[in-house]
Amino acid sequence: MLVVHALWRSGRLALWAEDPALPTQAGGGEHPFAVRLPGGEADTVTLHLPTVEGRPADSPELVRPDEPPKTKKLTLKPWQVPVSLHEDFPDGDYVLGSSVRHLQQVAAFADDLVRRGRTLPWIIPAPAAGEAGAGGLRAVWRPVLTGSDAHWAQALAHAQPPVARADTGEGSVAQALDDLVDLAAKRLLRKAGVDDQGWVRELRGSALELQGELRSWQRDAAGGAVRACFRLVEPAEEEVDWRVEFALQPVDEPSLVIPAQRVWKSRKLPATITSPKQTLLAELGRATRLWPRLADALATAQPEEMELDSAAAHGFLREAAPLLHTAGFGVMLPKWWGKPSSRLGLKLKASSKSSPATVAGKSAVGLDSLVDFSWEVSLGDEPLSEAELTELAELKAPLIKLRGQWVELDTKRLANGLKLLREGGQMSVADLLHAGLSTEDTSLGLPVLEVSADGSLGDLLSGAQVKLIEPPNEFVGQLRPYQQRGLSWMTFLQSLGLGGVLADDMGLGKTVQLLALLAHPDSGRTLLVCPMSLVGNWQREAARFAPKLQVHVHHGADRKLDPEADLVITTYALAARDLAQLREVPWDRIVVDEAQAIKNAATRQAVAIRAIPARHRIAVTGTPVENRLGDLWSIMEFANPGLLGNASAFKKAYAVPVERHADAEAAERLKKITGPFILRRLKTDKSIISDLPEKLEMEVLCNLTAEQASLYQAVVEDMMDRIENSEGIERRGLVLATMTKLKQVCNHPAQLLADGSRLTGRSGKLARLEEIVEEILAAQEKALLFTQYASFGTMLRSHLSAKFGREILFLHGAVSKPERDALVRRFQSTEPGSPSLFVLSLKAGGTGLTLTEANHVIHVDRWWNPAVEDQATDRAFRIGQRRNVQVRKFVCAGTVEEKISTMIQDKRGLAARIVGTGEVALSEMSTDQLRAMFTLDADAVSE
Repeated sequence: MLVVHALWRSGRLALWAEDPALPTQAGGGEHPFAVRLPGGEADTVTLHLPTVEGRPADSPELVRPDEPPKTKKLTLKPWQVPVSLHEDFPDGDYVLGSSVRHLQQVAAFADDLVRRGRTLPWIIPAPAAGEAGAGGLRAVWRPVLTGSDAHWAQALAHAQPPVARADTGEGSVAQALDDLVDLAAKRLLRKAGVDDQGWVRELRGSALELQGELRSWQRDAAGGAVRACFRLVEPAEEEVDWRVEFALQPVDEPSLVIPAQRVWKSRKLPATITSPKQTLLAELGRATRLWPRLADALATAQPEEMELDSAAAHGFLREAAPLLHTAGFGVMLPKWWGKPSSRLGLKLKASSKSSPATVAGKSAVGLDSLVDFSWEVSLGDEPLSEAELTELAELKAPLIKLRGQWVELDTKRLANGLKLLREGGQMSVADLLHAGLSTEDTSLGLPVLEVSADGSLGDLLSGAQVKLIEPPNEFVGQLRPYQQRGLSWMTFLQSLGLGGVLADDMGLGKTVQLLALLAHPDSGRTLLVCPMSLVGNWQREAARFAPKLQVHVHHGADRKLDPEADLVITTYALAARDLAQLREVPWDRIVVDEAQAIKNAATRQAVAIRAIPARHRIAVTGTPVENRLGDLWSIMEFANPGLLGNASAFKKAYAVPVERHADAEAAERLKKITGPFILRRLKTDKSIISDLPEKLEMEVLCNLTAEQASLYQAVVEDMMDRIENSEGIERRGLVLATMTKLKQVCNHPAQLLADGSRLTGRSGKLARLEEIVEEILAAQEKALLFTQYASFGTMLRSHLSAKFGREILFLHGAVSKPERDALVRRFQSTEPGSPSLFVLSLKAGGTGLTLTEANHVIHVDRWWNPAVEDQATDRAFRIGQRRNVQVRKFVCAGTVEEKISTMIQDKRGLAARIVGTGEVALSEMSTDQLRAMFTLDADAVSE
């Protein structure tokens, strides 16, 4: 598998790759394991790369299966690297390096700038006569970077990976952004059938003159170190006119505002502002392009301010001020402007015809239910009567002082307010919630300032504390206080017929909270959809905490739904495949576990899950937002369809403003509308931490893939025949060899086969590990991954490093003490970018280390000696550890792993000996006992 890196050179995409299969010997100036990707034009670049022992160090994404990590001192050395110059990224099966992923972000930003029109035309010399538009000139498009766009461009420059900075030629982030904006703009023009060079040719001799104008225009967009600032002042008592005062303001010190009067009198001006008078005149002249009315002030020799009537002041607030601010000028507006109290708004009062039921599973309200409503028009908290609105409409003034405060009046809005006062009727609960929880302006023509309702709907809208309920008698177990709050919250939403997202941090017991809800005798019939790796876990946890539930696993070739089952468990793949069958059942509830599986709304399984009808919907996930806000939309669309509008409207209203422009108001709106339907508790919350044990241990049950099951069965049949025909030392050796082979199969077929084959999609244990590691990385936490096999540790390091694009540390018996100490120091570092995952062989890393930066410990395979496992766990759970440690012990369901685990837990008979001596005691079992121990259970296999 090649690791691909990207550079941007001379307006082209330059790609090169590392091949772990090539030799790594030192020598020469040519990169020893770099290869050129197929296609594109050939070239060579010189890169200054980290070098160890005379050869380039491997990139974090490239891990060699046959070689331990290097921890020697690194130096920078020049290396010749072959590259392929491409127009677009070529097809192929590659692992993307950090430089490629970074360049993809730059390209996405360029596309977004073009879509929003944040570009300016520019003229440059044509590289070839055939491309000249006029007089050897060529038209290009350049980005306009102001405000949040400038900050994002700066962040992209700072985030450029080291390998992309290693190029000794041209290729900065700014240059790449310029080129990619130009390519995106021309692609858009060509799609519209526009000749992007035509306007330059038409200008002929005027092109050079235009080029000078464009330079001024570009300067207008970019600004300088000092800018003009405009402050709007409302009229004092008995005055009519408004004033706009002029000032100078350093860009990097916006709190320093120097009035124009001080500039003209040269009084106490900072020494850093050179030529202040000329700067002020130049800045005012620059602003005139955006606000032509400013030319009147420039008719005076020393402009300090200009007067405006009410209509002109309103025009400045609505039109000129946003333009000036976007262009980089300073703008200071009255504090009341933009606040709800300064403009007319609506208050919505709703009442339901009947109170919703509170019995579990019997909701009387839903998103489609209707409620009675009436409108009230108000100015902030002050209601306005119909007579007052009529009087205000007759004034026909855009800004007036009403009840001691300035108010913006809009003729259309006043008319809408009068119309709504006379209206009333019914609306759906979904419309009511959207109006009450979102603060956006609506098609009503006025913003909705407040929504109130009676009963449980009112509690939801006001954020009132949910009344705590006790778990049902049928639930076997003790809920912690925060878990009881989770049960009460889900029951409350259920009583309203509304869905929710249980998004507690991993390890806080989401499964237990769900089972407490399902255990209620009136809970109704539930369909639970989860990854195959969790089916067995749900089945066993249900038997433990809700034993009276009739549980049916919908799986297998001859699968049929059990009409008597209270809880039906199936997988995402089967839910999509059996959609027609599942839709015929009147489900009371549908639960999706690991709901990030439906984060891509357009996938077949996400569409299928949303199509299954149910009165109550719950999504369970520790990561409601993984990569983008679209993930949240998809999960919420399952839980409460239509609440966030359609996907395109959500993207426009929330995703783009929040993700691209860091719009705090849009983020707050989104938080307000989704908040009542998402329950998220973190381990870092002190109220939660106080409820948790210091060390939380759990067994993670995994299913085998079909390939693993087949290989497992073949090993059992082969080895049992040999065991039956042997005795003494030979027999004991064969039993232990069988154990080793079966445990390797449970880990991954490639470990037993040792054939260097791919790892993806072949192991249920690896699939579950990937899911947990993804959550750990998303939470920006660290984990130790223990395995008793150094060979499997090498595989894990290579696979996880490529999948997550992270450096993975690996400690095994061949690592020297200085290298071992260096690995520990790097993992224990709190510096940003320090490694988050540490794979350790149990023998090499089980004792003598302090790794307290990790608060997760995963035993990928088991030693079966609790003392040995506890010693390994205590690498993280020891003095110096500031957080609670979660310990996960992986076991494959239905295999010898689970059977030994059960014996250890039960501590009956042989188990006591196993606890003391590990697996050696198994060799003393009879052949029938061994056959029962090794035989694969029917429910062990995933689909």
